[in-house]
Amino acid sequence: MRPPIRRRYAAVAGLSAALSCTLLVAGCGGNSRTAATDPNEVFLQPAAARGPDPYTASTARTDVGPAPADPSTVPSRPAGGQTLRTVSGSTPGLYGGTQSLGSCDAERQVSLLVADQARKRAFAKSAGVSRSKVPDYLRALTPLVLRADTRVTSHGFRDGSATSYQALLQAGTAVLVDEFGTPRVRCASGSPLKPPVAVNGTLVHNGQSWAGYQSDRVVVIKPTTQVINNFVIVNIVTNTWIERQAGTDGELDKRPDVLPPVAPDDVFTYPPVTPPPADSGMPSDGSLTPTTPQAPVSPPVNPPVNPPVAPPVEPPVDTPSEAPPPPPTPDMPPEDGGTPSSPDLLTPSVEPVSPDTFQG
Repeated sequence: MRPPIRRRYAAVAGLSAALSCTLLVAGCGGNSRTAATDPNEVFLQPAAARGPDPYTASTARTDVGPAPADPSTVPSRPAGGQTLRTVSGSTPGLYGGTQSLGSCDAERQVSLLVADQARKRAFAKSAGVSRSKVPDYLRALTPLVLRADTRVTSHGFRDGSATSYQALLQAGTAVLVDEFGTPRVRCASGSPLKPPVAVNGTLVHNGQSWAGYQSDRVVVIKPTTQVINNFVIVNIVTNTWIERQAGTDGELDKRPDVLPPVAPDDVFTYPPVTPPPADSGMPSDGSLTPTTPQAPVSPPVNPPVNPPVAPPVEPPVDTPSEAPPPPPTPDMPPEDGGTPSSPDLLTPSVEPVSPDTFQG
């Protein structure tokens, strides 16, 4: 088990040559297949599947994805790809996990790559780090679980070098996430991950599909501009909120001090439609039909014959020399700092009407 905070890097015990060969042979055989080479092909990868050309044996600790359906190829889509929703890497509930347990064994991932310098070199090139920094890079990532089917650029190891292809990872896939909320390693295969590349031609889905897959629910994770110190994730066992410190294995997990204003199951449908203000002239049902003003009352045609005579107006006694102060302006807080009639609500900022999207 890793130390409480992985940034205090632990020394990695060396593996014997025989053990390394055994692990890599066991990890890279079996159900692997050649990755897609068509630039317009997206390879579907169920959560527990090794995928094409895996780097290492699986280091995933949990398998929370549903069982994949029978192998099938999803039909091609029209030219121009498809429009996918972009979600910030800091979105609460974008990731899940188990209380006090990381979804991946990062130390074992380090050991498997250190044992094979060719794979370590290819991994470093795909991940964009130097070979000497691979152990530190892996230990600084946070083990989490995807909660939505996610498009990425994945990598494989074939004939001694790295390959790349577009992949669609099933919700429930265990990943290692960087400090900007972006998945960087797929734990079932040890494959480096990067943001997806848009498909310009006819989009072709290949590989093994799964029950419940819907193309309009696929997301693309957008990295944040600021470092994430704590991830707010969903406990996949109890469906409650967990706060996980970045770069830890779950040993410091706790309940968030401030809970997100949405249930874990509603993360990807939030925010709801905001109702119009009460004085906007719109009905309460939110329709766009304005209310019709009432017509003014017409005066009587014939005035009364003997209208009543108004009594004389007498001046008031003790008329003040100065006019009374004007009444306070509506919708303004009182000068003494008291609570206004409509206090602010503790609600999050509303997303723009047209959220960021990813074409292809």
